[in-house]
Amino acid sequence: MNRVGPERIVCLTEETTELLYLLGEEDRIVGISAYTVRPPRAKEEKPRVSAFINGNIKRIKDLNPDLVIGFSDIQAQLAHDLVKEGLNVLVTNQRSLEEIFQTILMVGGLVGKSNEVIRLVEGYRQKLEDIRSRSSSKPKVKIFFQEWDQPIITGIRWVSELLEILGADDCFSHLKEKSLAKDRIVTLHDVADSKPDAIVGSWCGKPVDFDWVRSREEWKDLPAIKKNLIFEMDPAIILQPGPALFEEGILELERILDEARKSIA
Repeated sequence: MNRVGPERIVCLTEETTELLYLLGEEDRIVGISAYTVRPPRAKEEKPRVSAFINGNIKRIKDLNPDLVIGFSDIQAQLAHDLVKEGLNVLVTNQRSLEEIFQTILMVGGLVGKSNEVIRLVEGYRQKLEDIRSRSSSKPKVKIFFQEWDQPIITGIRWVSELLEILGADDCFSHLKEKSLAKDRIVTLHDVADSKPDAIVGSWCGKPVDFDWVRSREEWKDLPAIKKNLIFEMDPAIILQPGPALFEEGILELERILDEARKSIA
């Protein structure tokens, strides 16, 4: 019996790799991103063919993929170069939780696993509602979520939405509709004026520099700095628009916010 969909897939970002493994379709994957850490065995089993912005065009082409899947405008040039080589390329630009769900459903459908991803997404939706319910009576906490240091970039839309579900106030929720990172750049003074109770950092590609955060002169009077409520999250579970967000990310963010609440109370 012939299977549905592409048989040789290159995944330029981690979330597609993780999803295909969850669906038991990992044998379709012929290449992955060097930043892939989920699931751990993927990097042992699959050749790494790309970073995030750049990729080895020749190596990808030599794998003879029938589909290359990427994510975000940041991969636009890489996608362009691959299309020029005659490859089929799908690049999604999901930014909200709902868009993430729709992308999961689409990718699942491409490999003939529509029923499975429908159940998966329904489970994730229920998980979010359960967390929203148990968070509704918790004290509000004001959070600055930092994606990068220079320039300072605040959280992408789905992070802001997760903070809201967890009963927190995102200091820069008014920027969540900005899909491009360059439009979510804030200044040291902007952060100071927002007076966050806690700072959650997830610097994509490098560890959070806690000394840098603590030593900003403009931030010395912030509640977050005075109480040393500075936390770090692994980008793999919060900045990847896929299963990791719902499998681990929101639970870790919940743990961090509950810890912050104890210190603020």
